[in-house]
Amino acid sequence: MTHSASPTSPGSRPPGAADEAEAARYVHRLFSNVAGRYDLLNHLLSLNMDRYWRWATARQFRHVLSRPGARVLDLCCGTADLTLALARRGEARVVSSDFCHPMLTRAQEKLRRSSSPPLLAEADALRLPFRDESFDLVACSFGFRNLANYHFGLREIRRVLKAGGEVGILEFGTPNGRWMGPLYSFYFHRVLPVIGEWISGVPGSYGYLPGSVERFPDPEEFLKWVREAGFRDANLRRLTGGIAVLYAGKKLRG
Repeated sequence: MTHSASPTSPGSRPPGAADEAEAARYVHRLFSNVAGRYDLLNHLLSLNMDRYWRWATARQFRHVLSRPGARVLDLCCGTADLTLALARRGEARVVSSDFCHPMLTRAQEKLRRSSSPPLLAEADALRLPFRDESFDLVACSFGFRNLANYHFGLREIRRVLKAGGEVGILEFGTPNGRWMGPLYSFYFHRVLPVIGEWISGVPGSYGYLPGSVERFPDPEEFLKWVREAGFRDANLRRLTGGIAVLYAGKKLRG
């Protein structure tokens, strides 16, 4: 997930990563190592709320998904949980892409049971192998913050979207509130990394998650970037008190 840009460009910067290339290698290695326990940990550590967040994302775009002939890209698909949620919503043809081969292997195992298996593509989210204006919807769940360059990620999404096409980016947020904020912070920083590393067996694996969320722009700032990237009607929806945030917009015509 690299691009020839300044090392100061906003994007994922794991510990020790000095530039985009090092950040991409770190993320690739991390997700390759945890792929085998990824689904278990997602459901366990989110108390199964991740299923609801993906369901809510698919539901928000049901007007696109129910359109015969619509083409949809699940970007940074991981093990394809969002793909399955999207596919259940209608007749759209879903393509699932990720740059981590072990994740795609797990995705293929799940999608094989589908009556109409979505297509899988091993691809860099910053250099997608798709033609301009290929998709009616690009959706991404909990993968965008791992890109080495957020601005280029938004531009690449815009490139592969048809005029009037839509984008949905589901990411973690930070809940507010007198009780919820501190409780969530304690869980996210103290409990989640310990459980995640114990179950995955990969030291440091889930210590990356809190840091990546903290480094991601706050919701209003990221929404501004979405608008600046050429998306109209850009909006955000906070889920479960702001633990997750769904950003949406439409590609400007012309």
